[in-house]
Amino acid sequence: MCNIKTLFSYEEMKSPIGLLTIIATENGVCRIDFGSLEENLPSLQSWMSKNYLKGELIHSPGQLQKIVGQLESYFSGTLQEFSIPLDLYGTPFQIKVWEQLKGIPYGATCSYKDIAQGIGAPKAVRAVGSANNKNPVPIVIPCHRVVGSNGALVGYGGGLDKKELLLNIELQNIIPKTS
Repeated sequence: MCNIKTLFSYEEMKSPIGLLTIIATENGVCRIDFGSLEENLPSLQSWMSKNYLKGELIHSPGQLQKIVGQLESYFSGTLQEFSIPLDLYGTPFQIKVWEQLKGIPYGATCSYKDIAQGIGAPKAVRAVGSANNKNPVPIVIPCHRVVGSNGALVGYGGGLDKKELLLNIELQNIIPKTS
């Protein structure tokens, strides 16, 4: 499709849930991966190929200062809503699901069925689960807030221990919004 080379800036940051690798284009954050860049390189290259992206990875801490700062604030419990540009690559259905996920309030959870109903596809629960699993920007797009229909913690790309920790951070730091 596209033979234009993209510059991908990346930074690794330590967090309470382990090392995170943040990747962004000039348009916004496109991936947050659990672990180091080296660990994630095969899946990153596969993702780039699948999305017809050619590019060069450049370590650019300064370029990613805003997202790193917002993630640090989130982990410290002082940020409830991210305000960074995203550069999402996915199918129209996946993007629709990811947009719906962004509407789940801080400290709250909902089920895959709730998400399916929210996008007007009540029978697409499994497809919603699949799209949730392919969320390229976890934490910022809060897929950790999606639970089973019985309220049980189910499936999380980073592991259920990370999902539980993220939910606990939010529950301990809910700041009521003032109108």
